[in-house]
Order: sequence, then structure tokens, then C-alpha cells
Amino acid sequence: MSATIDSPVKLAGLASTAQEKASKHASRKLANGLEPIKVSYRLIQAYASGTYRDISLENFGLIVAAIIYFVMPLDALPDFIAGLGFTDDAAVLAWTFKRVSEELNKFVAWESSSGDHQDGQDSSH
Repeated sequence: MSATIDSPVKLAGLASTAQEKASKHASRKLANGLEPIKVSYRLIQAYASGTYRDISLENFGLIVAAIIYFVMPLDALPDFIAGLGFTDDAAVLAWTFKRVSEELNKFVAWESSSGDHQDGQDSSH
């Protein structure tokens, strides 16, 4: 995992993959937890670009690990198992987001004050 955290390219790819999966499954059981996922991939993108680093490495690692678990197609309960596939993903994400909620709120406040909130999309491209 440290190879991912230390690589801006891998972090940006992870954020993009998480954004795609979250968007694809927005109407499923993860719909209630979609906003923290969006915040997390924006935080990962900002960290990867170097524009935001005001987060402990421990909490950033938890977020990255949870997002990696979320995007992996095969995990404790594979996503293709109807009705159950996202249960473990939702549990891991919920636990992580509860644990790092203060960090996510701090990041959202930073986005608001800096005008960097892009909802995962770069309008300059």
C-alpha cells in the first residue's frame, strides 16, 4: 500500500477508479454513503497533486486502504453476489469514514475556503 501512497500517478488512478465505481453503483446500497466516497477521491486527488497534505499519514492510509478494498472486484464478498456483494464494501467504508470523519470535514472546509472543490472533475481539461 505504501507504493500506492507514494505514487501520485497510482493515487490519481485509484481516485478515478473509485469515482467510476461509485458513479456506476450510485443507485445501489452504497447510495447513502456516496458523499464520503466522493470526498475521499477528491482528497486522494488533491494529495496526489500535492495541493492538500494536511492529513495524518495514518488516516490517509486508512482512506486509501478502504478505497482500494472498495474498487477491488474480488474481496470478502465479491461484488457480483446479488444482494450481498456491496455489504462488505459498505461496512469497510462506513467504519473508515466514521474513523476519519474529522479529517474529511477538515478537507471539505479547505476545499470551500480555497475554491478547489471540483467534484472529481477538472474543468481546465
